[in-house]
Amino acid sequence: MKYNHGIQLFAIIAIITGSTLISCSKKSKHEINIIPAPLSIKIADGYFALQQANVIHLDNSNHNVENIAQYFVDKLSKSTGLNFTTDNNLEEEAGFVLQLDETLDSLGQEGYILNVDKDKVLITAFKANGLFYGIQSLLQLFPPQVEANTVRQSDWKIPAVSIMDKPRFAYRGMHLDVSRHFFTKQEVKQYIDLLAINKINKFHWHLTDDQGWRIEIKKYPKLTEIGAWRVERTEIWHNRPEAKEGEKATYGGFYTQEDIKEIVAYAAHRFIEVIPEIDMPGHMVAVFAAYPEFSCDNETYRVIPGGYWPPRDILCVGNDSSLMFVKDVLSEVMELFPSQYVHIGGDEAVKTKWEKCPKCQQRIKQHNLANENELQSWFISDVEQFVLAHGKRMIGWDEILEGGLAPEATVMSWRGTEGGIEAAKMGHDVIMTPYSHLYLDYAQDNPATEPIAMHDNLTTLERVYSYEPMPAELTKEEQKYILGAQANVWTEFMPNYKHVEYMASSRMCALAEIVWTMPEKKDYESFRKRIEERWKRFDEMGVKYSKGSTIVDIRFENAESKKGKVRLSTDYINASIYYTLDGSEPTPKSLIYTKLIDVEKPIKIRAIIVKDQQILPNSLTTKLFE
Repeated sequence: MKYNHGIQLFAIIAIITGSTLISCSKKSKHEINIIPAPLSIKIADGYFALQQANVIHLDNSNHNVENIAQYFVDKLSKSTGLNFTTDNNLEEEAGFVLQLDETLDSLGQEGYILNVDKDKVLITAFKANGLFYGIQSLLQLFPPQVEANTVRQSDWKIPAVSIMDKPRFAYRGMHLDVSRHFFTKQEVKQYIDLLAINKINKFHWHLTDDQGWRIEIKKYPKLTEIGAWRVERTEIWHNRPEAKEGEKATYGGFYTQEDIKEIVAYAAHRFIEVIPEIDMPGHMVAVFAAYPEFSCDNETYRVIPGGYWPPRDILCVGNDSSLMFVKDVLSEVMELFPSQYVHIGGDEAVKTKWEKCPKCQQRIKQHNLANENELQSWFISDVEQFVLAHGKRMIGWDEILEGGLAPEATVMSWRGTEGGIEAAKMGHDVIMTPYSHLYLDYAQDNPATEPIAMHDNLTTLERVYSYEPMPAELTKEEQKYILGAQANVWTEFMPNYKHVEYMASSRMCALAEIVWTMPEKKDYESFRKRIEERWKRFDEMGVKYSKGSTIVDIRFENAESKKGKVRLSTDYINASIYYTLDGSEPTPKSLIYTKLIDVEKPIKIRAIIVKDQQILPNSLTTKLFE
């Protein structure tokens, strides 16, 4: 029987609109632990079981559906050892069916419907993207062993369910910095696979910075011959001595243009858009090491081995050849990346050298600019016009607001939410990525016992999950400019890919839920249970991960004030927090945390976590606010 999908969609909405995620059923020993949480789900009686030979019936009107089917076959074949074939017979009453349906336009480009009964698994969607995300949910119905790369023994059956799902935001992003530490092509693909299982659809690839240039540019070969390599140092990142004359640069690497094409295609098969970032006008020392003539002083530069602050070296935008260099590079980059976006950085550009540079001062006079901030705005606008002329759109960090925002630029708000709010009120598209919640280079557990991380900030799993991307300050009309959110992985303190996995894998799951799942469906207690299932899958995949923070996260809500409110939180569910304000060690007889605490600085807060009437080991946390 052929499904009438319009009636089917109406029936599912009628049955399950307003339902919450069901983690288990009395009639099912399976748990439903999908991340990110679907819009709606209902468990029925029975199971669908894999056979020795399985058929996937697919809609061959779109070549992307064939790629999706092959992705699914590859996944299941490796772990189950069973046989799978495909055909285009959509009338079959048994097996797997992947079908596009033009009547499901209300689900948008990425929504899907997944129906499982004892005979058939049917995924329908308006577009192929939705079918791929339906596959991701379907895979999470199987036992964790489905993620293994070798044949595993398991009970290969899944519960009968009906799921209707679509994302909240169109932009769901993860970032990776490969300049501070270089990761191989295969490792980048592994990272992309983590994005795919979380229904993340944007990969922001930070390819250039002071510590290394990672992309081949054929017109400027010294960018990779020289700029991709630095002197190896073993000291802590911010304490590394500068490179000396005569020292051999041995650490680094880069991606050839063929590598780039391969990775972009790999991501595209997983419906992930790869957005390249070429940092400018600051963070360009690796460029100056190769081509010093594009700097303001034409001195001898060396790729920086470690920390570098303040980033005082900057592109000479008064030099026409520097502007041509930027456009030449972007021309090759835009040819390699089909993404609608190109990211140009624009952050942390210290302008003191512009103040002393005759060419930059002449540029300011030439265009009647007020100061160096307006000179940066002029440069960014000039680059944007070039990008727009090539059919692309430009993204920059929120510093591009300084001196005036380029007419059609998209702002990535990282220093807080203020830049994003300002840009949205101006009618510019915004991606929210505040360091307060979404910088995954910060420690996720006790900094005293964790690997060295950026600063002393603590960004727990619960902290990431608590973030709300839509600013309350915006009107309904202004809210349409918030495209979504992104978490960032800066790698100064992540010298190898396994360290990246450890820092990103669990918190990426939290990011996935805040950008996909509707706010009314978010529930940290449910998420915390479901992520334990994800950890089992990470074990099968060989992914390194954190199980969350063992200490209390203590935060002064308005840190700049003398008086304010303190928030306590924990990654543990069904646990209580007990605290003291007098410096004494808390016990289960101390004050129990139930709401924000009114305090006045200076104040020392000490807290413990109690679960099942036991104080959790090593949970004692002390925070002094002065």
